[in-house]
Amino acid sequence: MKFFIRLFFKTLRVVLGPVMLLKETITRPKGLSRSQPTQEKVDAQCRSLVLYQYRTCPFCIKVRQEISRLSLKIHRIDAQHEGRDRQELLQHGGQVKVPCLKITDQAGNSHWLYDSEKIMTYLRGRFAEA
Repeated sequence: MKFFIRLFFKTLRVVLGPVMLLKETITRPKGLSRSQPTQEKVDAQCRSLVLYQYRTCPFCIKVRQEISRLSLKIHRIDAQHEGRDRQELLQHGGQVKVPCLKITDQAGNSHWLYDSEKIMTYLRGRFAEA
């Protein structure tokens, strides 16, 4: 029974995944317009951020839409498949759950922020007024 349930959800992801990605592309919001010096400052701050995500995760899509709306250049890592990136998420973040925003401070310490709403609130608070 467990096999059929997994097969059902895998098939659902294969069918709906491309539709979700197409919708994300079509509905991508227009980004904030900043002066060039301000945008360069924001881009520099974004170098300390990394988004761990799955491409077709609806919550990750919400976060990516907010990133586009705020005109942020945040490095994205797909942690859906087994590998080094997924292992890093588990080892340092504590769980394999996406979306997860890795925030590295100037001292090199990392903070791992889970939950799409918390991530979007953090990004708005840090970059919406920049």
